[in-house]
Amino acid sequence: MASLKEIDTRIKSTKKMKQITKAMNMVSSSKLRRAEKNTKQFRPYMEKMQDAITAVAGANKHTHHPMLKQREVKKSGYLVITSDKGLAGAYNANVLKRLLKDIEQKHNSKDEYTILVLGQVGLDFLKNKGYDIKESLVDVPDQPSFKEIQAIAKKAIDLYSDEEVDEVKIYFSHFVSVLEHKPSMKTVLPLSPEDSSLGHGQMSSYEFEPDKESILSVILPQYVESLIYGTILDAKASEHATRMTAMKNASDNATELIDDLSLEYNRARQAAITQQITEIVGGSAALE
Repeated sequence: MASLKEIDTRIKSTKKMKQITKAMNMVSSSKLRRAEKNTKQFRPYMEKMQDAITAVAGANKHTHHPMLKQREVKKSGYLVITSDKGLAGAYNANVLKRLLKDIEQKHNSKDEYTILVLGQVGLDFLKNKGYDIKESLVDVPDQPSFKEIQAIAKKAIDLYSDEEVDEVKIYFSHFVSVLEHKPSMKTVLPLSPEDSSLGHGQMSSYEFEPDKESILSVILPQYVESLIYGTILDAKASEHATRMTAMKNASDNATELIDDLSLEYNRARQAAITQQITEIVGGSAALE
């Protein structure tokens, strides 16, 4: 059995750790509320972008814009969204596990795909596994602005536009609720009918200048950048929720550990007192 001093030291250190995890839980809770607010505020913009694209492309079913056309997939591009820090439960592990599973099932050679990574955890993991990283972005703020992620979004679009890859997929953790997060995959290029809402616009009667193809060449890249940004906001909300849950579980475990250690401390203290009383009684009996 450990000594009273050792048990007391463990109790004190566990209490200090609990204070830290409780504070991190509160911080993550605050960040989650802001992330949810950002996601909700961004949604109306995406809806208007969809209406504009529908109005331009919906009437022209034979548009030749490459972002709206399916082509044979010879090489895939994967954009992986992870966090810059740990202590987020299985947030990063689930996303990376799904990515590696799909790569293993679909590809026989590293020449058949290229990877772009957002987040230090994913970058370090994939590098240690021997994967080649085409582009990376680290130190992403907890509440990222569009400008801060635009560079990596533009890189993904350029890879597709230059036909270096034939599709671009995003791997991320989708925020469902505080307690539910799903490792997900979304194809952003070529644009699907669901993303572009072809044929359902509210501005289809408008006239456009100079012509619809010229407008599409400008607005579609902006829309794809917005899709990627919206996905990053979703992933950030999931990250904060996962970290909040992980820190709550850590605080609960610390409470249980403190209770167990306190019980062990009291038993050890009672045993020491009993031993001292026994020795005193024995010494008194010997003197008589």
